[in-house]
Amino acid sequence: MKKFLISIFAITGLLGSATSMAGDESGFYVGGSIGTSQLSYSGDGSDFDDDDVGYKGFAGYNFGLIPFLNLAVEGSYVDFGTQAGTIANIDVSQTSSAFMGSALAGVNLGPVGVFAKAGVINWDSDITVDGLKASGSGSDPAYGIGAKFQLLSFQLRAEYERLEIDDADIDMFSVGAAYTF
Repeated sequence: MKKFLISIFAITGLLGSATSMAGDESGFYVGGSIGTSQLSYSGDGSDFDDDDVGYKGFAGYNFGLIPFLNLAVEGSYVDFGTQAGTIANIDVSQTSSAFMGSALAGVNLGPVGVFAKAGVINWDSDITVDGLKASGSGSDPAYGIGAKFQLLSFQLRAEYERLEIDDADIDMFSVGAAYTF
């Protein structure tokens, strides 16, 4: 019986140490998220505010240089959906997508962690104003914050990202998953 109890305590100790180090996975990761993207525009005496479903796919590399601290680089493709409404009784819609490059810094608190990101977004938009179509593109800053729950190589994450596109802002709230190889 004594050997059995010692074995149970040893196994519990090993499992506890693995859980306390959860979230320290370094290496290449891939993932995807889905959420809502909200476009806000205020200019020329008019306001526009609408939201739609947005999604993104991302890949990155977590360097894992310091325990409990994550430093990573991440690239993603984001589809913001289509926002539509009226400005001065004129129908307006915008469909946007982007490629984003970001640097991430995060802190692990066991399997739970928080992170912040900052980077550049290269966006394309198709705008329709009263039946007339136009396109726009550019590069602008992007930043965000998030939280994650990681167990071994699998990660669940929730994020808020702010994308400043010329005179408009897009706020994206998303939840997703990632896997580290």
